Amino acid sequence: MRIRSCTALFQAVLLLLALLAISPMQARGLPDFTRLVEANSPAVVNISTTRKVENNPMQDFSIPDMPNMPNNEQFREFLRKFFEGHNLEKNAGELPGFDASSLGSGFIISEDGYVVTNYHVIKGAEEIIVRLIDRREFVAEVIGKDKRSDIALLKIEASDLPVVKTGSSKKLKQGEWVFAIGSPFDFDHSVTAGIVSALGRSLPGENYVPFIQTDVAINPGNSGGPLFNMDGEVVGVNSQIYSRTGGFMGLSFSIPVELMLNVVEQIKTKGHVSRGWLGVIIQEVTRELAESFGLPKAAGALVAQVLPDSPALKAGVEVGDVILEFNGERITRSSVLPPIVGVTPIGEASKLIVLRNGNKKELTVTIEELPEDEVIAAQQKGKQQLPGKQLGMILETLSDENIEKLGVKNGLLVKQVGEGSARQAGIRPGDVLVAINNIKVTDIKTLEKIIAELSENRPAAVLLHRDGSPVFLALKPGKE
Repeated sequence: MRIRSCTALFQAVLLLLALLAISPMQARGLPDFTRLVEANSPAVVNISTTRKVENNPMQDFSIPDMPNMPNNEQFREFLRKFFEGHNLEKNAGELPGFDASSLGSGFIISEDGYVVTNYHVIKGAEEIIVRLIDRREFVAEVIGKDKRSDIALLKIEASDLPVVKTGSSKKLKQGEWVFAIGSPFDFDHSVTAGIVSALGRSLPGENYVPFIQTDVAINPGNSGGPLFNMDGEVVGVNSQIYSRTGGFMGLSFSIPVELMLNVVEQIKTKGHVSRGWLGVIIQEVTRELAESFGLPKAAGALVAQVLPDSPALKAGVEVGDVILEFNGERITRSSVLPPIVGVTPIGEASKLIVLRNGNKKELTVTIEELPEDEVIAAQQKGKQQLPGKQLGMILETLSDENIEKLGVKNGLLVKQVGEGSARQAGIRPGDVLVAINNIKVTDIKTLEKIIAELSENRPAAVLLHRDGSPVFLALKPGKE
């Protein structure tokens, strides 16, 4: 009996010693990045560029926000007067041009020297230098670049180079550990780590990239560097941060690796990047708009405008349709649609499920190539209009001059907005009221008829023409 007790005591002591030997990090279950960093650092590069700035050295000068200054505005005024006093602007034409430099990161994807980085890292560069971990430097050639995805493909003359492994961003999960290697502020091969904060994020002006959001520390100089998973595979390209200071604030955004590989392949094979185009201007479906359309919850992409001669127009898509599915994929938010359409092969017949007047309708659309931004902007200059006194507005019929000036075909011009449903909905003077619940507002009589049939218990979807663009608002009629 005593032998068993001694044996049990001995085993307990051994277990205690083993627990004490575990490092605090291991005890907390935190990952060890050392081997992953050692294996992947050689394939990460530093990128520096130079570009010629002509004549005026002040043309790119900006005074950043400095929240720690006792009086930010006074300090800005001092700087403004200082530079004006030195007459830099007046004498700009007499000053010679100078070289401006910028820094970034990148990574090697092939042994023969193909390197991926961000478009904005090499934009306008006259010379691009790629520096490896062993301090070798190469002048890089730009093979291709794509502004919309912020991806650029470079080539250096070298062989037998270390390369990264690529993984899948689609397998990432919220809360998963990831890490980045790059050159923030020119500190080569700095490593930062964090977790995946969110997936499929859309950012203003970035319609075709469903970003990976992380809390990995990314700073100026990290742009273009790789984001790795815990298998040592590249899952994204570090591209942007959200910051009020210019430095890291916990919100970093990376381009998914699948999108990067698609862009690289197109650059290699075609020399440029093509994207699918549907040809609609869309907006988010709010809770109030969802209620007005009879949707159980806010979902889908609301069509605010169908562009001329677009695939959507040819397929029969109408203003006021809510796109619920595209090729079997549910559109949970409006931001989900553009990336899906963008990677759809040109010429492919795709299925759309839309909600129209309370009923689901299936449409077939043949996807075309996305035009240049300038072409799309020109196509948007031709649009649509809204209600009356019962809703707290003063309206007037559109004159021929207004019709030509605003580029609308029908509607009523909002002259004043007082207390009432219209103000609560966000309607303002200068808006043109085009339609309510997909019924065109052609004149006051039509409007009065529409208003008379509105339900007090259900919001109405109001289509306006505002500042050259269409916009939907949810209007609750209420009682007169």
